[in-house]
Amino acid sequence: MERLIEGVHRFQSHVYSAQRPLFERLVEGQEPLALFISCSDSRINPNLITQTDPGELFIFRNAGNIIPPYGASSGGEAAAIEYAVAVLGVEDIVVCGHSRCGAIGALLHPEKVESLPSIRDWLLHAEATRRIIAENYQHLTGDEARLTAAVEENVLVQLDNLRTHPCVAAALAREKVNLHGWVYELESGQVFAFDTDVGQFQPLAGKVTGPRKHVREVDI
Repeated sequence: MERLIEGVHRFQSHVYSAQRPLFERLVEGQEPLALFISCSDSRINPNLITQTDPGELFIFRNAGNIIPPYGASSGGEAAAIEYAVAVLGVEDIVVCGHSRCGAIGALLHPEKVESLPSIRDWLLHAEATRRIIAENYQHLTGDEARLTAAVEENVLVQLDNLRTHPCVAAALAREKVNLHGWVYELESGQVFAFDTDVGQFQPLAGKVTGPRKHVREVDI
C-alpha cells in the first residue's frame, strides 16, 4: 500500500497540477472516443497501449475480456455496454484480448479451476471458444499455439455475444457504431486487429511484420 499511496501523492503534486485544465474540463462530463473491453490482467493498460488521456476511453475490464450474451449474466457488463452506447454515444467498441491470458489458459485446462467455482462458472460464458478450439484446432500441437488461437477466437466469440445486446444491435442497424477485435501481444507490444477481408489478425497501422495467420473466416 505504501507504493500506492506515494503514487497518489505524486499524481496530485505533479500530474494533476500540470494537467489541471484537462481535469477541470472532465468535471463537466465525458465524451469518450470508444468503449474498450479488455482483460483484468495487471499487465494490460488500455490507456498506455492506445496513448489516450483521461476521458477518451470508457473502459470495462474482466477476466478474459468476456461479454456474456444479453440476459445471461447479472453482472455489470450489460449496464456498462448500454451506458456507453445509449448514453455516451460511443462510435467504436473494441474487444481486446492479449497473449498469455490466464483466463483463456484456464478455459483450455478446466482442471486448473476445479477448486475455484466462481472462475469456473464465469468461464462458461466462453464455452463457445473452448468448443471451437477443441473441434477445429486439433491440428495444433503444443499449449502455446492452442492458447494463441484461443485468445484470438475468444475475441471473435465475444464480438458475437456483443451483438446480442439490444443497444448494440440497434446502433449497428443505424450504422452508428463499429466493432473491432484486437489482440495485444505482451512479448512485442504490438496490437493485431481482425481484418474481415482476409479473415486474419493483422498488425495495426500497416506495420511491416507479417499477418498472424488465422484460419477462421468470419464476418464481423
